[in-house]
Amino acid sequence: MLSLDKIRELEAFALKIRIETVRAIGTLGFGHMGGAMSVADTIAVLYGEVMNIDPQNPKWEDRDWLVCSKGHAGPAIYSALALKGYFPKEDLLTLNTPGTHFPSHCDRNLTTGIDMTTGSLGQGSSTALGVALGNRLKGKDSYTYLILGDGEIQEGQVWEAVMCAAQQKIDHLIAFVDYNKQQLDGYTKDINDLGDIKAKFESFGWYAQSVDGHNVEEVYHAIEKAKENEGRPSVIVLNTVKGKGCSFAEGILSNHHITVSKEQMEDALKALENKLQEVMK
Repeated sequence: MLSLDKIRELEAFALKIRIETVRAIGTLGFGHMGGAMSVADTIAVLYGEVMNIDPQNPKWEDRDWLVCSKGHAGPAIYSALALKGYFPKEDLLTLNTPGTHFPSHCDRNLTTGIDMTTGSLGQGSSTALGVALGNRLKGKDSYTYLILGDGEIQEGQVWEAVMCAAQQKIDHLIAFVDYNKQQLDGYTKDINDLGDIKAKFESFGWYAQSVDGHNVEEVYHAIEKAKENEGRPSVIVLNTVKGKGCSFAEGILSNHHITVSKEQMEDALKALENKLQEVMK
């Protein structure tokens, strides 16, 4: 069980992730706002409570790993890492500029704390499986967490990895599907209808759950339940809103990659900071 204080702490952490992400993308003037905002709550739960990590030793061999296969959500991951002390927050303002260590998509060779390079959609499922299998072969008890986009799971490579993970009984692999129901060019139901995602994973032999992806308590308890299931991988379908918490991006269709004016950034930051003050009262 999470205490009320811990729930508020994680809600505040999610808001701080959103604040730093809006500031970084807004300073640049454009970026992948929608998909970064929708996973901020799950990222807060992972880095704020669940994952076994050491910011002072990012390459610690016994750490838990995070593979953000939807690599365009990198800015939200960077924000969480900065808030955890992996590097100064000011560095986030170099997002996607020449010579930066913070590209628009995750790159393990550039950013301290990023476990796997991602961005070519679908491939993160295979690399996460490889990490989880490799750690099991080494006798490690660490978990590998995988974040997939809902548009991304239209890729066939995802389902090859899903089949293999079930066959190999990789129970220290926990995946999340960011089910915000939108992708680059429109709604998933209009482009390639996903149907019942939870049922799909179950039919492949996975333990599957569906939760409110903006409720940190639900996300946390789903992870705990996933860990109780031995002998098979787990997936948590996150019912989310693309652009959640960003005043100019939430609720619009064309929010995958968006231009941001200074005024929009300032308005969004003000709203998020006011919400943060309410949560921290």
